[in-house]
Amino acid sequence: MSSEELRANVEKALEEIRPFLKSDGGDISLVSIDGDSSVKVRLEGACTPCRVNQ
Repeated sequence: MSSEELRANVEKALEEIRPFLKSDGGDISLVSIDGDSSVKVRLEGACTPCRVNQ
């Protein structure tokens, strides 16, 4: 699989979960892909019950 195909597959997966995150005031964005097994994403949002440091 080429890096372009891998990136497209990751973006497709993020698009599938994005509506659930947005319904709670959040979002997700792709930061980087390292090799074939490591993907970094940025979780964004302001959901009150979550106590995640951003």
